[in-house]
Amino acid sequence: MTTHDRTTHDRTSPDPTALDLAGLTARPAQVWGAVRLVPLVRDEPVHDLRLHARLYGDGPGLVEVGRRGAYVSYVPHGFVATWTGDGTPAAAYGTQFATGDDVPPAATMSLRFHRRMARRQAKDRLRFLPMHLALEGYLALHFGGPSIAWEEWSQRAIGQGLSPRVEEAYVGAEVRGLGDALRVFEIHPGQCGVLVYVADALAAAFVVPHPDDYRALHATLLQDLYGELIHHYATLMPPVQDFRARIPDAGIRSLAHLRTAVAEQERDWAHFHDTTMAAGLLDHAYDWQTVYRMGRFTLSRFLPEFRPKQENHIGEAITDDRGRISYLKTFRLSESQVRRGHLLSKLAANDWHMADTAAELGIDEAQLGLRLESAGFGFLLRQDVLDGYRKQARTRARAGARTGTRPRP
Repeated sequence: MTTHDRTTHDRTSPDPTALDLAGLTARPAQVWGAVRLVPLVRDEPVHDLRLHARLYGDGPGLVEVGRRGAYVSYVPHGFVATWTGDGTPAAAYGTQFATGDDVPPAATMSLRFHRRMARRQAKDRLRFLPMHLALEGYLALHFGGPSIAWEEWSQRAIGQGLSPRVEEAYVGAEVRGLGDALRVFEIHPGQCGVLVYVADALAAAFVVPHPDDYRALHATLLQDLYGELIHHYATLMPPVQDFRARIPDAGIRSLAHLRTAVAEQERDWAHFHDTTMAAGLLDHAYDWQTVYRMGRFTLSRFLPEFRPKQENHIGEAITDDRGRISYLKTFRLSESQVRRGHLLSKLAANDWHMADTAAELGIDEAQLGLRLESAGFGFLLRQDVLDGYRKQARTRARAGARTGTRPRP
C-alpha cells in the first residue's frame, strides 16, 4: 500500500509520445502455468550506463518528496545508476546486491527514511527507487484538487486537495507462479530485459542497459509491485498455451535451409509479439515528465491518457541522447485506477467545473457526482451536494421502475 501526502507534481510534457523499444528484440517466450516471460535481447548493450540494486529489507519506508510532502510504502530496494561522461564503459558499482549495512538484521523491522526518490550520491552516480517514480507520478495526478472554488466542492477539497492518496498493489512474491518462473527459466545470451505476462495480460516490462545488469537484477522482479488484476489472474486463470514454432520439413534440404527457417520463425514471433501481445503498451501515447538528467541520459516517468476499459500502464525510463530506452519499468493499472485517473484528468481539463465535465462525459452532474463517490473521491464534494445527487439517482430509479426502463449509471 502506498500513501501519498500533499505535494504538487503536475509538470508533464505537452507532447505525449509512445514508447519505442528500438534495439530490443523479443525472443521466444517461456511459460510456467499462467505466467509467460518474453526475453528482450539488445542488439548492442549500453556500456556507459550501468545499474545495480541496493536492498533495504522488508520494512516500510518513508519517502520524502519535498519539504512538505512524504509517503509511506513498501520499499524493498533501490537502483543505483552509474554513468560516464565520455562514452567509455561504466562498471556496475559494487557488482553485488548489498554490502555492509545495506541489509538490516533479519529479526528486526525498521522504518527507513529516503530523501527524494532520485538522489545524486556522487558525480556519476544516482540512487532512485524503482517503480516509486512511476507510482508517485500517478498518485500526484492533479493532487492539488479543485483549481477554482466552485460551490460543489467541500472545504477539505479546497484546503487539502486529494491528500492523502492511497493505492494498493501486490508484491511479486504474492503473484502465483512468478517466483517459480523466474527461478527455472533460462536467461538468454545478451538478455537485457523481460516482459511479464500473466494469463497473457501484460503485467510489467523491465529493461536494463547491459546483460550483466539483467543477471544481477533478474530476481528483483519478485520484489516489485503488481496490480490487483495481475494478482487475480495468477490466482484464478488456467495455464496459458505455449507458442511452439512449426517448420514444414518439405522445404528443408540442408542445415542452411533449417537455419533460414528458424530465423524466419524468430522474426515472425517478434513481429507478432510487438504488434499484438505488447500493443497495449507500445501503441499508445504517454505524457512524459523529466526527473533527472545524467550526462547524455535522462531519467523520466510517464502516464497514459487513461483510456477506460483498455490497457493502461504507468512507468519510468532512462533514455539516451537519441531517445532510445536504456532502462524501463512499468506497472499495469487496474480498471478502478484507470477510472480514477480518467475522472481526475477530465475534471482538471474543465477547471473542475462539474457541469462542463459531465457534459463532456455525456452524463448529468448527479451521475458524475456518484461516479466520483464510487471512485473514492466522495470526500471532495460537499455533503449536502452529494446527498442531492443521491436523491436524484433514487428519483431516476423509481421513474425507471415505473416505465420499465433502466437508469443510466
